[in-house]
Amino acid sequence: MTRRIAVVAFAQSDHRRTTDDLSEVEMLMPVLHEVLARTGLRTADIGFTCSGSSDYLAGRAFSFTMTLDGVGAWPPISESHVEMDGAFALYEAWSKLLTGDADTALVYAYGKSSPGSLRDVLTRQLDPYYLAPLWPDSVALAALQAQALLDAGDTDEHALAAIGARSRADATANPHAQLRGPVPRGDHLVRPLRTGDCPPIGDGAAAVILAAGDRARQLCARPAWIRGLDHRIEPHSLGARDLTDSPSTRLAAERAGAFERPVDTAELHAPFSSQEVVLRKALRLGEEVVVNPSGGALAANPVMAAGLIRIGEAAARIHRGASDRALAHATSGPCLQQNLVAVLEGDPR
Repeated sequence: MTRRIAVVAFAQSDHRRTTDDLSEVEMLMPVLHEVLARTGLRTADIGFTCSGSSDYLAGRAFSFTMTLDGVGAWPPISESHVEMDGAFALYEAWSKLLTGDADTALVYAYGKSSPGSLRDVLTRQLDPYYLAPLWPDSVALAALQAQALLDAGDTDEHALAAIGARSRADATANPHAQLRGPVPRGDHLVRPLRTGDCPPIGDGAAAVILAAGDRARQLCARPAWIRGLDHRIEPHSLGARDLTDSPSTRLAAERAGAFERPVDTAELHAPFSSQEVVLRKALRLGEEVVVNPSGGALAANPVMAAGLIRIGEAAARIHRGASDRALAHATSGPCLQQNLVAVLEGDPR
């Protein structure tokens, strides 16, 4: 890479089960104000803006154009959008900054899952000819993956329960998390997954600011430098995949440089406890690595923003000196279909 790019600021909303009293714009506005305030930048100072969201959640076409009212499109801005998690919007913004066309970028993402049936909405990600007509929902497919892990001897229900309990306990220190502290494991939602193995449904938003080179040092006392960033995809057909493994995550991590030196922190976008098992194996994470100190997606999972939050949480730990080299992961699609890995580092202390 010819330019050094860093995450210099991160902000997120308080994630809630419902935000009936707020529109997407009203939910996003405080987050945008906060992330800009952390750097002292104004909207006019941003060289590139990129967002991630889903029209399926909003229930209208080109819904992202409404949130531009919150960003402010005057004076005219350079702007783009991805119909994906905000982590993939960050990838586009990172690529833009690498070209030298901009020195700063604002990346934001949001999702309101509460108005409809999220499990039904997510079936629209499936193959439209073979899988989607059968309407297997996201929890049922995750349960299929979890059962494959149990059958292979990679985990058991007690180990899955421990992942959920640890995540919610860690979220106690996260004021933005939707679920915090002891949460009952609950009954089977779809066997072998219980309620405690599954993410909460909720609404939320997040934003980060990227900056290049000396500009990053001006805006942040300890920038979180992006040492590597890559994303890969599994075959669309679930029947063509080994659900107990994630080759795309492993390849993305290798291309991002994650295996060159150990990381001390990993923020994994694992909406289901069983998926953390898959990701730990693919990313070669030992017990010495702190995994999801924020509570992860089991504590708050705003669809289309949860992956960006993983990058933001990892960067924030570097900003405050709690981490020196962190890995952040984001996913999209059923059973970890698409995976992005970012490696972040702080300057030596």
